Amino acid sequence: MTVGNIILTGYMGSGKTSVSRSLERITGLKMLDTDARIEEQAGKSISRIFAEDGEEVFRDMETGLLENLIKEGFKGILSTGGGMPLRRENRILMSRLGTVFYLKASPETICARLLNDTTRPLLAGETKEGKLEKIKSMLEQRKAAYESGADHIVITDGLDIKDIASDIRSKVYME
Repeated sequence: MTVGNIILTGYMGSGKTSVSRSLERITGLKMLDTDARIEEQAGKSISRIFAEDGEEVFRDMETGLLENLIKEGFKGILSTGGGMPLRRENRILMSRLGTVFYLKASPETICARLLNDTTRPLLAGETKEGKLEKIKSMLEQRKAAYESGADHIVITDGLDIKDIASDIRSKVYME
């Protein structure tokens, strides 16, 4: 039985990269991290793209990448950047690419995971309390986009990466 494409969305720190690596091992599908691909194509980090070109240019790059993946007939697991589902166009493109899973984690879980991470431009320079408040605010702003773009919502708080990946795999095989 063939497994269709698996698309993982969610806020930064929700587990998309870790879960997609685990899914790669258990399904045999190749994983593609959209942020890593954009950095490779742009020749600079996401932080530099945000600083030098602005968020809108980065969001345009995300949309272009999704369009190219559809044209190329992408097969595999797609781990998306946290803001990719914000554009309605991107949610439509992702649904055309495969089954979309929203990995949902609490603000407290995300804050704990990202506490010492300095690579996230949207949380740069924040104290722990500042990060938590910003995460809560951004999750509330993004909630509708994440949920409306998802075929399945997977709560990741307190769960093992392998268990999350197995759950996703079983849902894809059932469809």
